Amino acid sequence: MTRHKPGGSGRGVRVADQIHKELAEMIRGEVKDPRIGLVTLTGVDLTADYAYATVWFSVFPDDPDTLASTLQGLQRAAGFLRGQLGRRVRIHTTPQLRFVHDRSVERGASMSALIDEAIAVQGKD
Repeated sequence: MTRHKPGGSGRGVRVADQIHKELAEMIRGEVKDPRIGLVTLTGVDLTADYAYATVWFSVFPDDPDTLASTLQGLQRAAGFLRGQLGRRVRIHTTPQLRFVHDRSVERGASMSALIDEAIAVQGKD
């Protein structure tokens, strides 16, 4: 699922979706860096001028060492991915890629645990 900012243009949303799809496919099939393991791209935010794309990702297992090495691998592959993206997606500017760890899955799991805990405490009363 691609993230979109409120008021985004229809074309910008479609381009972000296409970038998300192409990057996920390239990371899965063409990037050979051993530091990049089980990565899921959770979204792409694209600036209005298409100069920058913030690529949100999650990783499994979600420990600090795996996260750090995966981020290094993705940053190392960013130039290759941008070049391939320029060949696959026909837009006037191929965006520079910025990879950011998406903590929404982690936050969701902790919120779910808090809810479960509150329900268990309420059930004891």
